[in-house]
Amino acid sequence: MSQDKTPSEDEHRTESRLTDRITRRAVLTIVFVGLFAAEPAAAQNAVCDADKLPGMIEGFFQLTTGLGIAGLAVVWQADSLIEMFTLNPEQKKGLKRHKRSATKSAVILVALGPLYTVAGSMMSLPLADCVDLVPW
Repeated sequence: MSQDKTPSEDEHRTESRLTDRITRRAVLTIVFVGLFAAEPAAAQNAVCDADKLPGMIEGFFQLTTGLGIAGLAVVWQADSLIEMFTLNPEQKKGLKRHKRSATKSAVILVALGPLYTVAGSMMSLPLADCVDLVPW
């Protein structure tokens, strides 16, 4: 009796199932994107609405930037001291590479806050308006 069905009915059912699956996936995708894309914006507004939180974030960023610059000074001086007593040219090259790497890290650390502040205000991010990440 299942043989009595015409091929067009089977094709119609297959198309119907495919359409249902695509519709379900589309709806689920929209729901998940809506939930996860809206969450960061809501969290940023919560940070701005808090009383002391923006000031704490600014202070933390200034502290970590200051420690990063102090760490660069310590690494630079230690590498320079070790370099004076090193006779092997390969070790000297390694120390110079280490100093260069530490300098790059410090520059990135110092440039990151102002870059976020400028780019965030250009993109109208709410966190950039209420938190100043410029370390000076």
